[in-house]
Amino acid sequence: MVDDPDRSSADPDEAIMRATYRALSAHGYADLTMKRIAAEYGKSTAAIHYHYDTKDDLLAAFLDFVLGRFKDAVHEVETTDPEERLELLLDQLLVSAGDHSDLLVAMLEMRSQAPYNEPFSERFRQNDAYVRYLLETVIDQGIDADVFADADAEHVARALMTIVDGARTRAVVLDEETALATARRAAAEYLAGTLDHRPA
Repeated sequence: MVDDPDRSSADPDEAIMRATYRALSAHGYADLTMKRIAAEYGKSTAAIHYHYDTKDDLLAAFLDFVLGRFKDAVHEVETTDPEERLELLLDQLLVSAGDHSDLLVAMLEMRSQAPYNEPFSERFRQNDAYVRYLLETVIDQGIDADVFADADAEHVARALMTIVDGARTRAVVLDEETALATARRAAAEYLAGTLDHRPA
C-alpha cells in the first residue's frame, strides 16, 4: 500500500501525508484531529492549514496519496506473463496489505464515511474501477494467449474484488489474523477452477 511512512522528505505535502499516515495508524479515523496530525508533522496546525483548509480536504488528498502509492507498486510489476502478473496483483491486494494492518483499519473507517462524503466516495470508486480494470486486462490477455480458459473477465475480476474486500473487512472488524491468507488461498482456488483449461 504505502512505503515506509518514516522516510524523510523535503516535500511538505508528502511530509504531511506521512504524518497523516502515522496519526491515522495511531488514533484511527474517529479520533483523528488536525492537532494530532500536526504533532506527527512536528509543526503547528497552521502549517497544515496553509496547505489544506479542512481535515476532509487533507484526508481526500491522503486517499490520493495512498492509492497513488498502490498504483506505483503495481506499475513496478514488470512481468507481462499473464499468470505471473495476476499472481503478483493478488499478492499486492492481499499479502502486502497485511504489512499495513493499522492503515487497513483507517481505510475501512474512511470507506464507511463514503456514503456521506462525496470526495471519499469518488476516490474509492475510482480506485475500485482501476483495480478491476487491471484484473480484467490481465485475464483477457491470458485468455487471448490461450494461457487461461475462456471466461467472463469482468465477472472474474468482480469476484476477486469481492474476495479482497471481504477479507479486508474480516481482518479489521473481526481481528481475524488469517483472513488475508485465507482469501489469498481462496482466490487461487477460484482461479484454478475458473481459468485453468488443462484437463483434470
